[in-house]
Amino acid sequence: MEELNRTLFLWINATPQSAAWLLELATFIAKDLIAIVPLLIAVLWLWGPHRGIRTLVLKTGIALLYALAISWCVGQLFPHPRPFAIGLGHQFLSHAPDDSYPSDHGTTIFTFALAFIFWHRIWSGIVLMAIGLAIAWSRIYLGVHWPMDMLGGLLVGLLGCLFSQMAWPWYGEPLMKLLHQIYRLLFSLPIRKGWVRN
Repeated sequence: MEELNRTLFLWINATPQSAAWLLELATFIAKDLIAIVPLLIAVLWLWGPHRGIRTLVLKTGIALLYALAISWCVGQLFPHPRPFAIGLGHQFLSHAPDDSYPSDHGTTIFTFALAFIFWHRIWSGIVLMAIGLAIAWSRIYLGVHWPMDMLGGLLVGLLGCLFSQMAWPWYGEPLMKLLHQIYRLLFSLPIRKGWVRN
């Protein structure tokens, strides 16, 4: 498996001969495209087409918390150096030489993609999955992650969604009610003005 991981990495990883425009595009995708996650959370909560969409936002947020917790535990149990930390391939994105498995970026975006597939619409999940694959490619291409780091992020995201779905009947509705109360208190003026949804 490790040999396959290295072979795939070297096949995807950029080289000094790679086109400058492609390196710039990969850098944008690797660093900035993940911002779609908090942006999506805010937009759907504040201006979602119906109040039920907030259930999706909350379940997805909980899934992400589970996924990141699992990711941290896996990283502690199975530490794995980044490619540049062992001198393999070429690095085009500055990054601390910490453990790489599973990828936090991969875990985050794949958790969201899977959540939207399971709890929203297939098409929205597929769009997010495509973004996730682009982020995964870019971080491998720039030399800061292994392919298996991204596969690990996908699997951890799947577990996060599973745990969120299983735990929702226990605390989902009370938590949603509490968050609505806090939201209405903090956003009372924008709600009255009609700037955001009630």
